[in-house]
Amino acid sequence: MSIRVVVADDQTAVREGLALMLSLLDDVEVVGEAADGDQAVELVGRERPDVALMDLRMPRRDGVAATALIKARFPATRVVVLTTFADDEHILGALRAGAVGYLTKDAGRVQIAQAVRAAAIGQAVLDPLVQQRLLAAAAGDAPAPAAARELPDGLTAREAEVLRLIAGGLSNREIARRLHVTEVTVKSHINRLFAKAGVRDRAQAVRYAYQHGLSA
Repeated sequence: MSIRVVVADDQTAVREGLALMLSLLDDVEVVGEAADGDQAVELVGRERPDVALMDLRMPRRDGVAATALIKARFPATRVVVLTTFADDEHILGALRAGAVGYLTKDAGRVQIAQAVRAAAIGQAVLDPLVQQRLLAAAAGDAPAPAAARELPDGLTAREAEVLRLIAGGLSNREIARRLHVTEVTVKSHINRLFAKAGVRDRAQAVRYAYQHGLSA
């Protein structure tokens, strides 16, 4: 049987793109799209999907509040968060609300598909960066909140993660395997982070990572 999915995101292009991508999978059926948290809860109540793919920042009712309502009212539906935010406040808020998965929007098509399939059978799937932050928090070594500690030069969470892996000596192929994305996606991340950081090669990138506390 197909995995029935509801996609919730207030950005039309993102929402429709995710729905199209998921609909191309043989084992997934997209049964609805929501533009805000209230619509997401309503759709889940009407369609009773296996999985809800949920953004966090949405009008009327945000993704955390929507996740909590879905968990309380329709516990058979598993929520996977897909968002641009990877700070402690959003991660812990979503997981405490009942989300079983948490990915950033830098996640590739394969990773999103894996997360949906895993959630449908009750397994948790977390972005590698999210896992690191949770482990750090559990060890009592969590970084400062995002408001006090922003990533340098406008790096995204995924670009920072790629930089950490570069500093750890991983090749593009190894990074792709670690993050469950293609090498093309890794090269794209590297090109963007090199441009933002003002570095020309991997040696300079490693030096930059150590200078900014982003080493592996």
